[in-house]
Amino acid sequence: MPSADDHLPNHIDIRDIMHALDKLWAAAHCFHKAKSKEAETFVEQRFQMLLEGKAGYVNGGLRQMATKHALRGEKKKTLHKVTTYFGNNLHRMRYDEYLAAGYPIGTGVVEGACKNLVKDRMERSGMRWLKPGAQAILNLRAVYLNDDWDAFCHRRIENETERLYPYRSALPCLN
Repeated sequence: MPSADDHLPNHIDIRDIMHALDKLWAAAHCFHKAKSKEAETFVEQRFQMLLEGKAGYVNGGLRQMATKHALRGEKKKTLHKVTTYFGNNLHRMRYDEYLAAGYPIGTGVVEGACKNLVKDRMERSGMRWLKPGAQAILNLRAVYLNDDWDAFCHRRIENETERLYPYRSALPCLN
């Protein structure tokens, strides 16, 4: 199965900050009562560290706390899931770099793009779509919205000319 790297070689894989925040709340509830000021402070401090690019320190600290507090049962299991999540995604959680570069780190931008790119185009009155046709329209809409229309048309003409006239370059009058 092709990966994102195959189709988007310059992509930057960013773990949504809201997912990380959910994990911090789960960890907080392993050490503090739900809805307590202590749990809130716990999350705020670690969230700030995430934004500063210190996800590895957050993860290491959580592991140390699990040992220090000798967590057992469900709390131990929950914290293990949280630290495994952070450990597996550290390379996607460089939020300080992403923010400095102006990249979105939350779902809001993606959801907005989906609304603008997909919903506004695909849900017009009377429209019915099969997957291949819908995907083709969405691809064209993305090209248009990204201001790549002229480059797309030029490349499309080149591809079609090559497909329809594969021996064109062999004709001396066209060279």
